Amino acid sequence: MKDFLKVLLGSFLGTILAFLVFGIFTIILLVGIASLGSYDEPIIAKESILLLDFKTPISEQKGDKFTMNPITGDIDVTGSVPLHSFVRAIDIAAEDPGIKFIYMTPENLKMGIAQTEEIRDALKRFRSSGKAIVSYSTEFRNDNYYLASVADKIIFNPFGEVFILGLSSNMLFFKDLLDRIGVDMQLIRHGKYKAAAEQFVQNEISPENLEQNKRMLNSIWNGRCEEIAEFRDFTSEQFNFWIDNLEFQDASSALERGLVDELWYIDQVEKYLCSLFGVTDSKDLKFTPISKYAAARIKPEHRIKEKIAVLYADGEIVVEGKDKQISGIKFSKTLEKVRKDSTIKAVVLRVNSPGGSAKASEMIHRELCLLKEVKPVIASYGDYAASGGYWISAKADKIFTNKSTLTGSIGVFALIPNASKVLRKNLHLHTVTITTNTHSDAMSGIRALDKAEIEYMQKSVSKIYNDFTALVAEGRNMSVEQVDIIGQGRVWSGSDALDIGLADMEGGLVDAIAYAAEMAGLSKYRIVEYPQIKSTLEKLMESMSKTGADLETLADPFNYIERAYSRLKEETGAVNYARLPIVYDIK
Repeated sequence: MKDFLKVLLGSFLGTILAFLVFGIFTIILLVGIASLGSYDEPIIAKESILLLDFKTPISEQKGDKFTMNPITGDIDVTGSVPLHSFVRAIDIAAEDPGIKFIYMTPENLKMGIAQTEEIRDALKRFRSSGKAIVSYSTEFRNDNYYLASVADKIIFNPFGEVFILGLSSNMLFFKDLLDRIGVDMQLIRHGKYKAAAEQFVQNEISPENLEQNKRMLNSIWNGRCEEIAEFRDFTSEQFNFWIDNLEFQDASSALERGLVDELWYIDQVEKYLCSLFGVTDSKDLKFTPISKYAAARIKPEHRIKEKIAVLYADGEIVVEGKDKQISGIKFSKTLEKVRKDSTIKAVVLRVNSPGGSAKASEMIHRELCLLKEVKPVIASYGDYAASGGYWISAKADKIFTNKSTLTGSIGVFALIPNASKVLRKNLHLHTVTITTNTHSDAMSGIRALDKAEIEYMQKSVSKIYNDFTALVAEGRNMSVEQVDIIGQGRVWSGSDALDIGLADMEGGLVDAIAYAAEMAGLSKYRIVEYPQIKSTLEKLMESMSKTGADLETLADPFNYIERAYSRLKEETGAVNYARLPIVYDIK
């Protein structure tokens, strides 16, 4: 009976898979037909308004997010605009006589905190060229008001809502939950500020972790307040007073205190835009979306032989990983390829990573050292360049950071679960361990470490920390003692990193590329990006292959159990991490 049911279920799912495959190939055909005209150059009006509506997510590197539901076959392809293209387009528009001004609607920003800063800096440059920026919103929060504040004219909906309350970051602590289900997490770390994983072993934030988080948030927030006040008729102290006393009740209160210039409905905004553009009817307004403008104005110069490579280290650092992770093995091979390419004259390492595996970080660090011997290496920091992210970039010739970047976190930890209670009490499973030596099962995850094993792991973690501080000391021209003082796992804002010597210059990706060109003595060059992004078609085929595997697993429940158990076995053992305490989502 069991075999009969398996065959029946397999046949049923096989039929579903056949329909899915047919549908997918139909979609591929349609995509192929639709793409025939996609190579046409975008047509830009002779005179137009550059539109920034921020509806498309801003990404570190160009690529489409492709997902497919294995059951329904629903496909979602979401495009993104790479940060570098977005910023370059604004800079080009500043010098383009055909772009009269910028109109932006920063409602729902889909970008990181440092990316927002980088775009705002580009808007400052645009404004300094003498062209106007007009911003219209129906709601203000911390992030979108920070962006809007750079505009010459900030227009707000008369019924707009204001939720500018200052920055915050939330942390969850899981010890009680883990105790309840019978999981004991054993944490070995070096660095009093290395708060990574403390949420698994205690229920309250440590004083050191509280201290570093308050310092970090205040540093970012104070910098933003000063930048906002620079363009508005109030001080940062007044701005904070209003926030602390909840004085932004509605649109009128924002107008009274000078946060905005006008309270207008959209039809009034259109009339104002008409007056700026020199037309009388809103239908004659010509808008050019920035993604379209970037596609038309930013073109690779294939005839230029000399190149600057931009290497995107975006995601968590692992030894072997997926597309959204930084694989130590794959990334090292990419670095080797770049090193041996004589047409690449300089390299910009764009780091947007909270860290990860210490072993994988060292793989990348080693290849970067070899690369630096033959050509300039400039680091550019995104939202995160912390722990392993700092490890791989500490020896760059120059480090550029945004003020709101989270960096540092020079520390190491190891986290080893003990699931013996959950197996016995909750799952009613009993294990028998057979060993050849005293500590053979130390990393099995089904018993607690003894005193000797904890000391053994502590020595390992301390050794990696000493190696970490030594390489930072060499890269930053400091003593190991100086690095240890600002290390200990402490997370710093980009502003503080500049002050204490963890970074060299304030600036974004565009600034880092310009500096790399200067170091290489290049007046003309073209940019090549690594790792190469897979096409939508490649992602579609991968997803189809994965869907087939998922359906095969569903058809055989025993296969599913086997895969789950093999995954559990992969997770046993100890891994030394150079990683941020948490991935901060600062609001």
